[in-house]
Amino acid sequence: MPNQSMTPGQPMTSNKPSLTVFCGSRHGQDQVHIDDAAAFGHWLGEQSWHLVYGGGNVGLMGEIARAALQSGAEVTGIIPELLMKREVGLEGLSRLEVVSDMAVRKQALIDLGDAFVVLPGGLGTLDEFFEVATLLQLGYHRKPIVIMNRNGFWDPLLALVKQQVSAGFVSQKELDAWHVVDSLQALQSCCLALLGSRKTA
Repeated sequence: MPNQSMTPGQPMTSNKPSLTVFCGSRHGQDQVHIDDAAAFGHWLGEQSWHLVYGGGNVGLMGEIARAALQSGAEVTGIIPELLMKREVGLEGLSRLEVVSDMAVRKQALIDLGDAFVVLPGGLGTLDEFFEVATLLQLGYHRKPIVIMNRNGFWDPLLALVKQQVSAGFVSQKELDAWHVVDSLQALQSCCLALLGSRKTA
């Protein structure tokens, strides 16, 4: 049974790299995003890494978590009570934290990750990304942020932030702190470069 009694965001006693992944609770219309989520989940299991995600069984969240579990990864889900009541929590996780609300969920996702990967998603994914990006900007953490920009999915977002740089509201240094990749292989290589030196046993 998954553990639902631990303090939200309390790290597990493990030397494995922990990767928090933000992604959609829907599948979207492009099959490549579904395939990427599943393939990345399998890869995390092959690396014996720890996946931290939003706890759902739907959309890209469900795809990456099921694939990671199938490949032997340790998977922690963080889900609010409201969504558990709607029966969208994924069964069979290594650990499931049921928290009071979305804000507590987001903080736990931030606390548990050694780095953050942003896959395609909707408003919730944007909210999570902007939270970790702002906290990085302000110096509250120094954890890497990797954006999976397959097929230019995040191009409009990146163009907006570049406009903010041009207008003097964001610095180029802050934009350059993000690692933007456009393929599964590049995503894997980037994660290995950022976290591969961590112990995995």
